[in-house]
Amino acid sequence: MKKLAKQSLLTTISSYLGVLIGYFNVLWLMPYAMDPEQIGIFRTIQDMALLFVPFAQLGLGNGITRFYPKVKSEQFSFFTLSLLLTLLGFILVAILFFVFKETIISAFAVNSPEVVDFFGVVLFITLFSVLNTILDSFCRSFIKVAVPAFFREVILRLLVSILVGTYFLRFITFDHMMWGLALVYFISLMGMILYMVRIKVFKLKFKFKSFPAGFKTEFIKYSLITLLGTTGAILIMKIDSLMVSSMIGLDANAIYTIAFSVAVVIEMPRRAISQVVMPLVSEYFEKMELDKVGKLYKDVAVHQLLLCTLIFLGVWANIDNLYHFIPNNELYRTGKWVVLWIGLGKLSDVLFSINGEIIVFSRYYLFNITATLLMSIAVIVLNLFLIPIFGIEGAAVASFLAMFFYNLIKFFYIKWRLGFQPFSLDILKIVILGILIFFAQDWLLKEMEPGVGDLALRSVLIVLLYLGGTFVFNIAEETRASFLTFLKKIKRSES
Repeated sequence: MKKLAKQSLLTTISSYLGVLIGYFNVLWLMPYAMDPEQIGIFRTIQDMALLFVPFAQLGLGNGITRFYPKVKSEQFSFFTLSLLLTLLGFILVAILFFVFKETIISAFAVNSPEVVDFFGVVLFITLFSVLNTILDSFCRSFIKVAVPAFFREVILRLLVSILVGTYFLRFITFDHMMWGLALVYFISLMGMILYMVRIKVFKLKFKFKSFPAGFKTEFIKYSLITLLGTTGAILIMKIDSLMVSSMIGLDANAIYTIAFSVAVVIEMPRRAISQVVMPLVSEYFEKMELDKVGKLYKDVAVHQLLLCTLIFLGVWANIDNLYHFIPNNELYRTGKWVVLWIGLGKLSDVLFSINGEIIVFSRYYLFNITATLLMSIAVIVLNLFLIPIFGIEGAAVASFLAMFFYNLIKFFYIKWRLGFQPFSLDILKIVILGILIFFAQDWLLKEMEPGVGDLALRSVLIVLLYLGGTFVFNIAEETRASFLTFLKKIKRSES
């Protein structure tokens, strides 16, 4: 468990360091260096590429985590097979992209025609990203998630900073910067390969006959089925941005993108925790230790909600302060309510704990087909209905509703099939504490003007009230006791 805790901590640090760099990029550098239309192109191309990634991956990421314990003795043959299947998946996606190219062009031709000029960048980013996801999944099987997270969260964003900075200094043109975006993803991929070579977990081995009978068929079948679950999650995250570009325009997508980037920080602890617990969930199901899965379900719900609620309070209470520092903030401030709805959607992901991971690694993984089809249809229909009426706020509400009901369906299914549920009295306490603190800080500091002073004072007040509230409400008692014991040990060692 110490190894897991260390990896989780390092992954969380990388996530938040990446958030700081990402905030610098999205909230200051990009609005300063590019006009809204260019920001819209920049993000639309990235979102389109990342939307293609799960299709090209063929669901192999989850398949690797689940089936790795079965073939540890032939791990490098398994790794090679996964890479080859992924390349096949990318080739299929590329073929379909060219077959439906005219349809894709027509979707953007009216409101965002500039996007069409960079479709080649989309395919390159898709290729490098999908290969990176396979390397990431293989590292996760070794419980090596910290360094891949560093490449994914920090290095990638630093390279984007350098790329946009060179455009800002007029060393390159906008077209060069867009093609440089593909180079950024390629460099990140090369870094991952060098890291895996260094720790001796990157080796190509083509002895596929050594697998147990029926293993390859079972592995591919499982991966293709879980593909739908992965696709559904990505679709909910990315389709709104693409539909905003298509239905409103690139300027609107720039406003939406900045608001979305402000909100997405709320779920960072969930991402870090998920990377660490996935191998555990897979192992528990493999050994039929269902009681451990149920306990993990509850424990993760409390701890990640505790962290993410604090971040949500910090973001929403400081929303005017955050927009205050954005260049051309009067334009981008119109996305303020997008932050609230996307933030609530991310909290719904956190609230329902690791429901997706549990379904994926249980024998009921076929349910992902039903849940994903329902939610994929729902998110598209909701966007088509709400965007024309409410604009970018409509897209945000559509995402919130899709995320909430997607999680609700999975919650009821797990409760029915496995008898697990993530809720406890601590969950209710956290929700009540969050509401009380939000209104308290709003009342105490309502006369403050947006700026550095308000940001600092409000953030400190929220943290102090929140930490105090966890003791008053007696939230996560075991964790607090362990933390106090740890502090006492440090104190004794210093004396």
